[in-house]
Amino acid sequence: MIKFYLITVFFFTVFSAISLPEDSTLISRHRPGIFWYFNGLKPAKSSKIRKYDRLVFDVTYNSWKGDQAAFSNRWNSIGLTTNLLFDIPLDANNQFSIGTGIAHSWFNVAFDPNYKFYTYSNQTFLGNTPSTEHFNKQHLSGHSFSIPLEIRFRTKGWKHFKIHIGGKIGYQLTIYATSVRNEENGQYIEKNYNFGDINRFIYSVHTRIGIRNWGLFANYQLNPLFTHSSSVKLNIFQLGLSLSLF
Repeated sequence: MIKFYLITVFFFTVFSAISLPEDSTLISRHRPGIFWYFNGLKPAKSSKIRKYDRLVFDVTYNSWKGDQAAFSNRWNSIGLTTNLLFDIPLDANNQFSIGTGIAHSWFNVAFDPNYKFYTYSNQTFLGNTPSTEHFNKQHLSGHSFSIPLEIRFRTKGWKHFKIHIGGKIGYQLTIYATSVRNEENGQYIEKNYNFGDINRFIYSVHTRIGIRNWGLFANYQLNPLFTHSSSVKLNIFQLGLSLSLF
């Protein structure tokens, strides 16, 4: 699934970067993203208020805080959030608006392979890897759906500066741990889906700051991944780059 998302982001990035000649009515500054005038089955009116940031990809570096130190994980802790949003203008120039819709998030934390997740009686622990085992890679990953709500500020003009401040409430579909060991005959991969105390109801806060189609992104999950009082306490946070396609 992640490969499909990355290919999609690459395709639309290249496509949206194409600009037409200066004398064309499709000049890039008037349509700074693919589907700029997309308005359903009816053609958009030229006088219609322009809408922004309706399909947003947040490509993120993922870490956690709590019982484990932040930024102690590996560089390849890459995740992706896909946001399909309605931009609801609150003034005539759409310098102030609300964004809401639906989002899918995939987080991935590549942590120290000397540690491993263990589950016991609906409790989740992060402990040392047994001396009889040696893994080259360890990952904790998960999928979730959420409903975002953002307050959006932007300056006037096609090269606008923007700030999005918001939050999400959602449902954690799954969390799974992946252990990888290199052997003479190839890779041995072990996956553990047996987390009995997943925090299904999740909520977070986020912000985007940028120019036009691009922005810096930060997100912090306010509640921990696991619910049991004895489980390891881990809150996901994400830093990355946002790309708005239309």
